[in-house]
Amino acid sequence: MDLWVSIDVLIWLGLASAALSTVGYLPYLRDIITGRTQPQRACWLIWSILGSVALASQISEGAMASLGFAVVQVGGTILVFAMSIICGVGRFLRPGDWAVLALAAFGLILWYFTANSAYALGITISISLLGGALTVAKAYCDPQSETLSTWVTFWIASALATLAVGAWEPVLIAYPLYLLTLYTAILGAIALGRSQSPNAIIPAE
Repeated sequence: MDLWVSIDVLIWLGLASAALSTVGYLPYLRDIITGRTQPQRACWLIWSILGSVALASQISEGAMASLGFAVVQVGGTILVFAMSIICGVGRFLRPGDWAVLALAAFGLILWYFTANSAYALGITISISLLGGALTVAKAYCDPQSETLSTWVTFWIASALATLAVGAWEPVLIAYPLYLLTLYTAILGAIALGRSQSPNAIIPAE
């Protein structure tokens, strides 16, 4: 494939995206520990499973410099789910979640029989978009409930990870580009939500 920049630059972009992604989780984990944030168990369980499928597809397709970002994102998601077992709220699986798991399993079956991980990745991203839409709506309706610094850091990390792919390879670029789009929407929703409530007290990040 024709690279946008040199391999050395891609490696540094990948390392920076992984480092920023790690930093981005810290305030969110802090808020869980202090009780400000109570993660919904079912959501983070589903995201952990879907993220793991996406990560496996990235590894299968030969992702290199951008892989560190995906590893940190999935690892952080699993860590938040683990913390939600004690500090979270809600059930571990809701009735509709079984359909999500069935679709994810269907993607894995297609991958197995076709040897094409794009099917699993495509289904995973499609399902994740539905959950992402709910997060965007929540960020708009209750912007003070979101840890702004986390989403800003994730946005920068996903932008660097997208560049770290180094070429237009749809399967490799799809996951970081999807997250970049999602984080852009969440930040936009937070900004719009706060502009609608200019007198609201914005807690320290």
